Amino acid sequence: ACLLLGGATFMAVAVLFKYGFNPEALFASAVQVHPKGDAIMAPGGLVSNPVEAISLGVGLMFGTAGLPHILMRFFTVSDAQAARKSVFYATGLIGYFYILTFIIGFGGIALLMSDPSYFKLGAAGTFDKLKDMIGGTNMVAVNLANAVGGPYFLGFISAVAFATILAVVAGLTLAGASAISHDLYAQVIARGRTTEKHEVNLSKISAVVIGIVAIYLGYVFENQNVAFMVGLAFAVAASCNFPVLAMSILWRGTTTWGALTGGLVGLLTAVIMVVLSKAVWVATLGNPAPLFPYDNPALFSMPLAFATIWVVSLMDKSRRAQRERAAFEAQYVRSETGIGAVGANAH
Repeated sequence: ACLLLGGATFMAVAVLFKYGFNPEALFASAVQVHPKGDAIMAPGGLVSNPVEAISLGVGLMFGTAGLPHILMRFFTVSDAQAARKSVFYATGLIGYFYILTFIIGFGGIALLMSDPSYFKLGAAGTFDKLKDMIGGTNMVAVNLANAVGGPYFLGFISAVAFATILAVVAGLTLAGASAISHDLYAQVIARGRTTEKHEVNLSKISAVVIGIVAIYLGYVFENQNVAFMVGLAFAVAASCNFPVLAMSILWRGTTTWGALTGGLVGLLTAVIMVVLSKAVWVATLGNPAPLFPYDNPALFSMPLAFATIWVVSLMDKSRRAQRERAAFEAQYVRSETGIGAVGANAH
């Protein structure tokens, strides 16, 4: 994290330095060299209508609270107070990094599009500024590192990018493998009738399978815009994990069956809507027309998950559901204040 923040800061400062720390000069230069000219200062083209914009915003906002490799970081702190402090500082650092991205983006336009050496030349010595960048358009920041800092800074940013990707992938793989081996198999399928060694072996196998699936999907989606792919991951998290967390913490009527069913419905609907959208059904799988009209499903799949949790929980009249409702007050106090959390965890 420190290397990533430090590298992005240096890159942004180096870009601003080339333009006398005048953002207006940076923007003017980017407009001058970009094929679309002034159009790049208008709202972005990632979303094409208000429904897409709202759905993407919903996915990014609530999906952040549901990413599994982010949620598991709460288990790396000593107590609830430390968790709150950790979230406070992490959110500030993430916000700072997001501020740097628009400087890096416009710097990439201004400095790279004016230099043919960063593009693959065609037979006639010409190139398309929007499609022919060496490494693809997802490599703009890496190429910008070379433009502002030379080959040594290029190597540094490449190493940091690899380490960051490795950390995220490792977190996701660990979360998925542990969920399969410990939560799904040991607690649901075997119902505790298993050994630690068997769980560990199953976790290793799960990690390999998850890796193979991820590599295959990475190959299939190689040419997709990485920013769009991030939005899809957030949409799935907003549809599956976030409703379960929010309802469990804030509504006393939530039951285990309600949370399980709602999370599953949110997961399936989000994935199905993504697959049937234009970005996957048409652009990736080669079908003539999409079966779902929007690329970002969170606006539709997340409310469906909330509704499912509410309906199924109301229908659940089991003794377990009654015990869960009775225990809500104590859990609510712990989640809002942290009081009693240490004792509860120890118990």
